[in-house]
Amino acid sequence: MQVATAGKVVSITYLIHDETGEICEYRDLPVAYIQGGRSDLLPKIERALEGKPVGFTTTVSLSPAEGFGEHDAGLTFTDSLENVPPELRHLGAELNAESESGELRHFRVTRIEAGKLTVDANHPYAGRSLAYEVKIVGIREASAEEIASGEARPELGPLT
Repeated sequence: MQVATAGKVVSITYLIHDETGEICEYRDLPVAYIQGGRSDLLPKIERALEGKPVGFTTTVSLSPAEGFGEHDAGLTFTDSLENVPPELRHLGAELNAESESGELRHFRVTRIEAGKLTVDANHPYAGRSLAYEVKIVGIREASAEEIASGEARPELGPLT
């Protein structure tokens, strides 16, 4: 029986909801990562899956600090709608902008009201306590190429 250990490609499905029960995200198509490798999987979730077999399910609760951080008001900017290009004048519009120090930030339009438009560079889940309901749906050995790149490549082999 395969279990999620370092060097294994682990495939999961998941559902994320916040403290009010609102579903934030749902993935029923498997997402693969390398256990113990470089991945975008939050550390607390990866630790909860360590040593677990295919079929294992768990719910992992994350505070903002364990997840996507606290909301940083310094990453939110509001300007007059007339100063914003027309293609950005809708909720959800996205843009990249460079700070004076040369740092690139990704912004989303989060509010439009009273002639003002607000953009936010915080992660959409910043400041929120979340629960991840995770299921392991497949495990296999990572290839040398995957280990070298740090990225799982599902096309390199089936998960069992």
